[in-house]
Amino acid sequence: MNEVRLGIVGYGNMGSSHVRSMLMGRTPELVLSAVCDIDPARIDACRKDTEGMFDSVQYFEDYGAMLDAKVCDAILIATPHFDHPPMAIRALENGYHVMVEKPAGVYTSAVKEMNKVAEDHPDQVFGMMFNQRNNPVYRKMKEILESGELGPIRRTNWLITSWYRSQSYYDSGNWRATWAGEGGGVLLNQCPHNLDLWQWICGMPQKVRAFTHEGLWHDIEVEDDVTCYVEYPNGATGVFVTSTGDTPGTNRFEVLLDGGKLVATAEKLTLYKLETPNSEFNRTYDGGFGEPAYETIEVELEGEDTQHVGVLNAFSGAILRGEPLTARGEEGINGLTLSNAMHLSSWLDETIELPLDEYLFKAELDKRIAASSYDPNARTEAKTLDTEGTYGSK
Repeated sequence: MNEVRLGIVGYGNMGSSHVRSMLMGRTPELVLSAVCDIDPARIDACRKDTEGMFDSVQYFEDYGAMLDAKVCDAILIATPHFDHPPMAIRALENGYHVMVEKPAGVYTSAVKEMNKVAEDHPDQVFGMMFNQRNNPVYRKMKEILESGELGPIRRTNWLITSWYRSQSYYDSGNWRATWAGEGGGVLLNQCPHNLDLWQWICGMPQKVRAFTHEGLWHDIEVEDDVTCYVEYPNGATGVFVTSTGDTPGTNRFEVLLDGGKLVATAEKLTLYKLETPNSEFNRTYDGGFGEPAYETIEVELEGEDTQHVGVLNAFSGAILRGEPLTARGEEGINGLTLSNAMHLSSWLDETIELPLDEYLFKAELDKRIAASSYDPNARTEAKTLDTEGTYGSK
């Protein structure tokens, strides 16, 4: 096999974006072989978009029929969030390789089940669409921290408010920004990227205290503004702030370590390297108000930011040649654990210790789903939006 026949489930914002990448020849080892969407209008849109570009694309309104047709080698799931684990499980059990759009799911117990099925099918490649791991800034940040040259982490701060969304974005689909349709707001839709990077680079905290504000800046029932404080096992602390209501927004990620500080902003990574580690200076300096001198270094970055295309090309490389994925599917549970813990902390007005009580979280989520305004039987016209340049990197 020298190419992978890909089936895409969900031809909305992200599904159509991936097809555009394929049409542009940016994923040479992937061939579009099938598209599934429950909305006939979106099927028609895909037919028009791909006309004359692929030899044969089959279209389905039923996911089971798509799997039964055996016209694909791999499935990319780009549906609303609740569908991710059950659809991935079904595809894995039917012998398909699977790529799941973020987030891994809405609640960790469902994702654990998905991960167990993936573990039971080791011959299938299982990946997660964490495209921000391809950003050279975050790759280099992780490399420096893992080298140990700057010592242990003392504090992490991420102000990520460059996720601005107008009301028209939320109005583009009746499932959006509802507990029953989407399962959450900025934490579950935009910030899976940042929550994944936060834990990928800094590790998982052990305590979470958060304040989520629902419909603070928009007419929605889920959170659009969040402030969170965490504590790590080594005593380090962290703060995470996000919103879809701030413009102009900010994306500034700081990691303070014993030997200096790393600051990531936009496409730039700056290292403030102490001449003497903080712990040593604090112990030995006798001058009162002094502090260690430091050197400011603009860190040289390596490679290009391949975003989603990089994830897809790594996916095909993993299937065809056993090459590493950008992110293994099983890793999706970590950022979701942080998201669930933030929600639960705010809902209960208390600090949450990890591991998360996932059953308590699900019970609290179910209360909100029961009161949600989303009606899955109400068919309204959905609007597909262009996602180019909306990945929170500005």
